[in-house]
Amino acid sequence: MLIDTHAHLNFTAFDNNRNEVIKRCLEKDIWMLNVGTNYDTSKKAVEIAEKYEKGVYAAIGLHPEDILKEEFDSEKYKKLAESEKVVAIGEIGLDYWRRPKTKKKLAEFKQKQKELFKKQLDLAKELNLPVILHCRLGFDDLLEILNTKYNGVIHCFTGNWQQAKKFIEMGFYIGFNGIIFKLDLNEVIKKTPLDKILIETDCPFLTPPNFYPEQSRRIGEERNNPLGVKIVARYIAKIKNIPLEKISEITTKNAKELFKIF
Repeated sequence: MLIDTHAHLNFTAFDNNRNEVIKRCLEKDIWMLNVGTNYDTSKKAVEIAEKYEKGVYAAIGLHPEDILKEEFDSEKYKKLAESEKVVAIGEIGLDYWRRPKTKKKLAEFKQKQKELFKKQLDLAKELNLPVILHCRLGFDDLLEILNTKYNGVIHCFTGNWQQAKKFIEMGFYIGFNGIIFKLDLNEVIKKTPLDKILIETDCPFLTPPNFYPEQSRRIGEERNNPLGVKIVARYIAKIKNIPLEKISEITTKNAKELFKIF
């Protein structure tokens, strides 16, 4: 069994064959957590999860890149969280990739993201839910904000070992997906304790190599989907010189314990 702890089958990319993809994944004993990036995709993730007794779950949150498109309304998200299928607040965090060029606008841009991030951390605390954290080019600021105890995962980790070590010491899990085939994260993978690793796809993005012929032929799928976690898990097993079965066992246990899904 494997759990894709960060999928986006709630996105429009899957509108044409979402149910078929989910059915195929569950048949392969692969569970999934669909993650919201704004109110609409969060609501969609909840609606999808509620169709299944087990194996499909939802996270709700406002992504930092959507900050200009939506004003965060805590009460609306709190209402979504009434569903027992909501197991996390996410994805939330900091993203400095598309940033203004002037110092003044950059400072305002970062401050607005930090304020949004803190509001959603407060929501997670209030609801006693773990957080799924997104971070691009903002690890130092993220570490500074996370000065109190939170449970969660650093999704799609792209930092160095020193940064990963700090997050692990704070109690966070490190999430690995197809980015490990694009960036050299071997040191981080080797040094991160297995009981602190989660695997994910971030589908439909970050398709791992050799995914199409191996995983998708039977359903005609040409985008990444939760079946891709097996390729990620296999690569981690190779780097850590541990059997794939062990990776599957421990990462599944990690996900169940963090998100309280059984």
